[in-house]
Amino acid sequence: MRNMAPSLYHHIILLSCFLLLKTGIHVESKRVPAIIVFGDSTVDAGNNNPLPTISKSNFAPYGRDLEGGKATGRFSNGRIATDFISEAFGNKPLVPAYLDSSYGIEDFATGVTFASAGTGFDNKTAAVTSVIPLWKEVEYFKDYKTRLATLLGRKAATEVIGDAVYIISIGTNDFAINYFALPDRSLHFTLEEYESFLIGIANNFIVELYRLGARKISLGGLPPIGCLPIIRTLDPAHVCIEEFNTLARKFDLKLKSLAAKLRGELQGSKVVFSNIYYQAMDVIQKPSLYGFENVKNGCCGSGRIEVSYLCHRSNPLTCKDASKYAFWDSVHPSEKLHFIVANNMMKTSLAEFV
Repeated sequence: MRNMAPSLYHHIILLSCFLLLKTGIHVESKRVPAIIVFGDSTVDAGNNNPLPTISKSNFAPYGRDLEGGKATGRFSNGRIATDFISEAFGNKPLVPAYLDSSYGIEDFATGVTFASAGTGFDNKTAAVTSVIPLWKEVEYFKDYKTRLATLLGRKAATEVIGDAVYIISIGTNDFAINYFALPDRSLHFTLEEYESFLIGIANNFIVELYRLGARKISLGGLPPIGCLPIIRTLDPAHVCIEEFNTLARKFDLKLKSLAAKLRGELQGSKVVFSNIYYQAMDVIQKPSLYGFENVKNGCCGSGRIEVSYLCHRSNPLTCKDASKYAFWDSVHPSEKLHFIVANNMMKTSLAEFV
């Protein structure tokens, strides 16, 4: 393969990625009865829709590449990573939002997301845009457990809770829209202290999930924050800002250590760290290898500042083909990048649950 002409090698890689994207990630998996998700906009499927917040995406052109072209509340042109992960484990191709009234407990029994766009580990992060704090996501999970027991019976529900895979994707907002954007936390914490503060919250959160029955837990890391299109705008040359990327890598190491510590402390648990930084960075550094033409701007509008309500249907600059873009808006991955990240997770951190 290494002796193959570069253009032919790249063609094969691109063709393989295209076929996988169309057909989904397929794995030979033992039974994973449900995917249960906590976090922020990277894994929110519409929990913010009924909230009085600006952190919403239940309008066009969001969701334009989903079947039916419906804007569900996913911050993407199509599916997101947890949708692909659910399908890879043999479950449904879309993980519904718990607060979406069009779904019931029968739908949530095989997968559900409690995530809320704009939230973080820190309660103050959720307060910035009036979204669901992490502790409230846990309360919704408790309610879910009660409803699941009513549906399936206590014994069967306990088995689902114990065998489910738990996906956690959160933390970017604590830095991007809280620590660096507002004065409160930065006045009271050094950056190092704030990171430790967040790790403490993450520790308590996972311990609580374990107490509630979770055993297979994926703690996701941060993306290359400095390469998000909206962060690139801080640099005149529109390049990645290394200071933010260094922060992401450093915090990821702390999350990785936390996952290892908890795995040792919580008997019978499988707590893994899912690193998404390096896969995303590989895409950003070698876009043509993955079939991308633009990794600096999002597809929506100019792609530099548009997110949520700034990403609207009437913007004439929005691209025609989002699969050529790594980012959908100025913050969030396109469906294609979500797939690439999910595929990598299935081959690495989540492989233990297969």
